[in-house]
Amino acid sequence: MFSEEVLKNVFPLLEGEDLAACMCVCRQWRDIAIDDFYWKCQCAKKWPSVCKRHKPPTETYYKMYQMFSKRRLNRALPPPRLSFEDLEFFIDIWSEEKLVFSGLILGVALEIGIKTLPLGISNVLRTHLGRPDYKMVVPAEPRFTIPLNQSVSVSVLVARNDSNKVARIINRAVFDYIDRSSYRALAFEYLDLSPCYPFITGIRAWISLLFMDVEDMNDGPLDVFGIQLDFNDVADTKEEVLWLLDMLDWK
Repeated sequence: MFSEEVLKNVFPLLEGEDLAACMCVCRQWRDIAIDDFYWKCQCAKKWPSVCKRHKPPTETYYKMYQMFSKRRLNRALPPPRLSFEDLEFFIDIWSEEKLVFSGLILGVALEIGIKTLPLGISNVLRTHLGRPDYKMVVPAEPRFTIPLNQSVSVSVLVARNDSNKVARIINRAVFDYIDRSSYRALAFEYLDLSPCYPFITGIRAWISLLFMDVEDMNDGPLDVFGIQLDFNDVADTKEEVLWLLDMLDWK
């Protein structure tokens, strides 16, 4: 083992990650490396002005380095305050001014999604729906068709059964992009969040119409078998989606 004096001369020269690794070697190294003097040296490298105080801003310099030396990623969210059982979604779709779909979708139906995909959809779309990012997909019941030569728009509202409040997700957004490789038409709307979150903007809700496979997408109307709603710009898990819905401007 190295002598204590050798370690005390070496530890101030290390980077913080290496000093932390030394604490895991043995009890002797940990007992020496935990001394706040070494962590004051680390903090002085990152935030020299912090060391102008006679004591650290936090309990110890070691604690300060732990908390602020690196950006925390993938922090665990607390359990959502909402559940899909509390929610109902109202989806209305127009072709020009003709209503072609109007559905009251229970939140649990969106949560469950389409368990068995129908035959006759493209492999690209089947792969897209099988990806792990969280998306809410429901069958279009009843099925409907949309012509390519008409403007198709959609509105989505969501209601909370636990408080009798309603929020807007999408307001007559137009399906202005058709992904011909995956047989989808896409529309989006920027979310209206609660005034409690004034610095959060630019979050989009995406909605897609899912088409059956056809030989030529330009030949006749497209058969819609499903509707997909997602917030994959920022929310990739069920818990993140529920927290985002909780942040809406409920009225």
